[in-house]
Amino acid sequence: MKARESGMPPEGTWNAFFKPAEALATLGIDRGVKDVADFGCGYGTFAIPAAKAVSGTVYAIDFEEEMTSATAKKAAENGMHNVKALRRDLFTEGSGLPKNSVDFVLLFNILHAERPETLLNEAHRILRPKGRIAIMH
Repeated sequence: MKARESGMPPEGTWNAFFKPAEALATLGIDRGVKDVADFGCGYGTFAIPAAKAVSGTVYAIDFEEEMTSATAKKAAENGMHNVKALRRDLFTEGSGLPKNSVDFVLLFNILHAERPETLLNEAHRILRPKGRIAIMH
């Protein structure tokens, strides 16, 4: 199920809003973090810098094939092998990740969805003990 449209601008405009590496560092995403799930990865704005910062894998998950393809392409262009772009309907299929499998979940510009509690519950399910959820909206 596609979430309500948030009016996400073109990629160039979107990227101008953020300093992703700085924001992620402020949130504590560094080599001490192993695995991250980015719900609604969009253009890979945060997934790619997160993959550069962590010691494990970044699962970049989006409903839109265009978004997962763009993220996978950027990862390949940067020689990054720790990005797994997954096209999934988080509302009906969940993330597809096992319980207690990630250290961090990114929920950036996605909680405008019809059922944000579905996303929050899935994020909680896949978090390892003492894992963290970062929300930016």
